[in-house]
Amino acid sequence: MEKIIKPISGYIMALVSAALLAASIISFVNEMIPLGAVLIFGFILTIPGYFTLQPNKAMVLLLFGAYKGSVKANGFFWVNPFMHKQKISLRVRNFENKPLKVNDKIGNPVMVGTIVVWQVEDTFKAFFDVNDYENFVHLQADAAVRKMAGTYPYDNFEAEDAEVTLRSGVEDVNKSLEDEISDRLQHAGIKVIEARISHLAYASEIASAMLQRQQATAIVAARRKIVDGAVGMVEMALEDLKLKGILDFEEDKKAAMVTNLMVVLCSDKNASPVVNVGTLNQ
Repeated sequence: MEKIIKPISGYIMALVSAALLAASIISFVNEMIPLGAVLIFGFILTIPGYFTLQPNKAMVLLLFGAYKGSVKANGFFWVNPFMHKQKISLRVRNFENKPLKVNDKIGNPVMVGTIVVWQVEDTFKAFFDVNDYENFVHLQADAAVRKMAGTYPYDNFEAEDAEVTLRSGVEDVNKSLEDEISDRLQHAGIKVIEARISHLAYASEIASAMLQRQQATAIVAARRKIVDGAVGMVEMALEDLKLKGILDFEEDKKAAMVTNLMVVLCSDKNASPVVNVGTLNQ
């Protein structure tokens, strides 16, 4: 477990070191060689204990292999010179994974790229619980992407099905990805600030076929909308003609008019009108 400690101020110990150096010089001048040697040795011994910490940096302290604590305050400090000191950055870092080829929920190969924003939160876990915490972040992020992609389909071609997909459920998918990465990285003392998908596409081997399927689905949906609108317009036209007494159609004439209106309204090209110069019954 991480233990935060506050070491001795380096400025105070600098005075002590200066006093030892001055005393040793005086001893040598007065030919007090043994005392001077002890004092100069003490001065030299204090030197390795000094260190500085910038903002968003931490120092892990070990004494003969035993963890003694972590320093997170910034400044000039002094600790036992026999302690091993290891700096760890607490800055917010981010990386963008290159698109990975993974399988979605229904087995389609897709390319998924991600951006992960993270920082070290627990220096003890980051230093002791994993071999290389930066490499650990990259590997676990890749594993999380593969697992997350397998829980959602890339797209949903059934309009009536409200299932969340990688393509449409951006917020839900990013939240799922962030939770998955956070669960994996908490063992290394890493806090995930944000994780989101930066690239999403079908793999090259099926991209062309899926594009055709998407286009076909869009065309069918558009045609359905056009037909629904055309039926409503024909119904409204016939009803208005009947209510206003403009024309009174027989059933066969009404069917012909409905057919003509539907052709005109549903056609993807402009209609070419044919003028009837005969009688109404022709």
